[in-house]
Amino acid sequence: MVKIYVSPSCSSCRKVKKWFDEQNIPYTEKNIFNGNLKEEELRAILEKTENGTEDIIATKSKIMKENKVNFDDMSISEMINFVRKNPSVLKRPIVIDDEHDRIQVGYNEDDIRLFIPKARRYLDEICLTDDCKKLNK
Repeated sequence: MVKIYVSPSCSSCRKVKKWFDEQNIPYTEKNIFNGNLKEEELRAILEKTENGTEDIIATKSKIMKENKVNFDDMSISEMINFVRKNPSVLKRPIVIDDEHDRIQVGYNEDDIRLFIPKARRYLDEICLTDDCKKLNK
């Protein structure tokens, strides 16, 4: 199952959710501001990134600048606790597909297609007729 970490006011988050709805791909939405971000979730997100915190942390955010935060000086546990207390430092949306070990941060029209099941992507590529498109739905 796909999980989408969002904030209510994020336009990219709305775009991602709309795209998944249009593709009829089920997902679970997780509001990062409701206080339910778990340490295990953040560790799992970090494990899927290519560049660690660089991929998921908005280093130019107000909180990061005001507190002069440097994750290089923190342990993983300290960093995770900081993010749990200050979820606005997370880039968003964060889309996770645990089954296929995928992550996408932000909304990118081309990259998000990877979340379409492989068989359906294949049909999209080979089908050119209206009949074939009906099968794809």
